[in-house]
Amino acid sequence: MAYDDHHDVIIESDGTGVGTILGIILAIVVVLAIVWFFFLGGMGNPSQPADQTTIEIQQPPVVPPPEQPM
Repeated sequence: MAYDDHHDVIIESDGTGVGTILGIILAIVVVLAIVWFFFLGGMGNPSQPADQTTIEIQQPPVVPPPEQPM
């Protein structure tokens, strides 16, 4: 009994490349989001501070050192 072990590998090369097209679109969206966020002020206008709180620190009073006996 002769056993012939032949396997045919079929490669289809006429696909549409949907994964490649979606990858390119996703890359363009990510690049546009980065440009918007970092260069066009995506988080609002940084020149206008939201809420400024003033903190005043008071120095303790200066107490003269005690006089030393001579």
